[in-house]
Parts: sequence; structure tokens; C-alpha cells
Amino acid sequence: MTLAPLLRADPIIQIHAIAAMLALGIAVMMFALPRGTPLHKRMGRVWVASMAVTAISSFGIWGFRLIGPFSPIHLLSAYVLYGLIGAVRAARQGRIAEHQAIMKSIVFWGLIVAGAFTFIPGRIMFSVVSGG
Repeated sequence: MTLAPLLRADPIIQIHAIAAMLALGIAVMMFALPRGTPLHKRMGRVWVASMAVTAISSFGIWGFRLIGPFSPIHLLSAYVLYGLIGAVRAARQGRIAEHQAIMKSIVFWGLIVAGAFTFIPGRIMFSVVSGG
């Protein structure tokens, strides 16, 4: 494992990767800790911000283009942004089951599925974990 490929990457990719790793770490903690507590709410705000930065920064990454500068991953980014708004709104309105469902969906699609694509050979995160 080496951080060299990430450190050589464009700043937008570095921002994207750091925000995504922060969001992943917080997501793991959020699933392990009690829900509805002041800590959960504070961590949730940081998680929402980190996911928003992750999604927004993805629109500046065009390594895999299918439709102009965009790829199917950018659809996930749009979904994440839409979902974040809906999940926060649901939590504020006391619709906790809806909030939980949206957040779990964002973690799955926005972190796990999209994250899995970053480990395809030839991509920066593949080079980070493979050491080359």
C-alpha cells in the first residue's frame, strides 16, 4: 500500500477521496452507536457534509467518460445529493424510518457500490492499495 498515487493526483481527486474516506469511517461508527443521541446528530451533520463534498467533487472527475464528461457514477452522485436533502428533511420532520432507509441506501450506493469502482485496475485507489 502506498499513498503516492493519491498524493500525485489532481487536488479535486484528493478532496474527493478524503471526503469519501471520512464519510465511510463515520458511517461505520454511526451504525455501531445508538441512534437519536446528540452525538449521533453531530456526527450525522459531519457525515452529510462529507458526503455532499464527495458527491459534488465527483463532478470534477472525468476519468471515465460515457456521455460528454460524465459517467454512470455521476448519476450516483446526483442520487446522493438528492437523497441527503430528503434524509435530512425526513429526520427534521420526525419521519425516522424514512430517514434511516434513505441513509442506508446512500451508504450502499454512494459509498459501497461507487467505492468498489475505485478499486478497478488502472484507477488511483487500486494503485494505492496494490502499492503501485
